[in-house]
Amino acid sequence: MEETTGLVKHVLMAKFKDEITQDQIDQLIKGYANLVTLIEPMKSFHWGKDVSVENLHLGFTHVFESTFESLEGVAEYISHPAHVEFANEFLTALDKVLVIDYRPTTVNL
Repeated sequence: MEETTGLVKHVLMAKFKDEITQDQIDQLIKGYANLVTLIEPMKSFHWGKDVSVENLHLGFTHVFESTFESLEGVAEYISHPAHVEFANEFLTALDKVLVIDYRPTTVNL
């Protein structure tokens, strides 16, 4: 197996609180996506809602994935004032959250 050098994926799984409206969720997602324009080490952002038929989501409903060129880039992102301000708002809207950072690994067959 071949671990990617440098590249890091930052994955956040979330369940919004019941009282958070769809309009509020939409605005939070736009704010999250906008971080790409504000924080240089953040290279891309994707998100989606759970569509699994396996019902193993453990209550998580949304997935957010950001790509960074390095672990140092993730650290810079986490401490960046724009991220800190956004995270303070975003996290208060969540009932559950799980964050994992990983280096993509290719399996050579």
